[in-house]
Amino acid sequence: MRNDEQQIRELPATWIRASKAGDTATVLSLMTDDALFLVPGQAPFGRQMFAAAAEGQQQARMEIDGDSEVLEIQVAGDWAYMLTRLTVTVRQGPAAPVVRSGHTMTVLARRGGRWLLHRDANLLVTVPPQTAA
Repeated sequence: MRNDEQQIRELPATWIRASKAGDTATVLSLMTDDALFLVPGQAPFGRQMFAAAAEGQQQARMEIDGDSEVLEIQVAGDWAYMLTRLTVTVRQGPAAPVVRSGHTMTVLARRGGRWLLHRDANLLVTVPPQTAA
């Protein structure tokens, strides 16, 4: 059986692959039913609002890609936290891509033998487009 750290490290990689593929069902399977997201400028929101936003992105034909670097993992029983550096690129049609980057602090819960996202504080900010010199 994979150890806890290996399984936790796989979660963001699976999340990014599923997001890129538009596979919202897989992304939702990586979080607890009572998952809560904290992002700048918005009230905390849960799984249902996350799913609605993902559906809206698919309908708008947004392409999502990303990269996550796990910086730290700590496990205490059936709870863990993970600090990551995350970059997300969103493209929609011919418009210039929007890149957001920053850190996340994620609280994970072990449920049914699987590590799932329980709380996520996402501190991504928009990266200004690079201009030609």
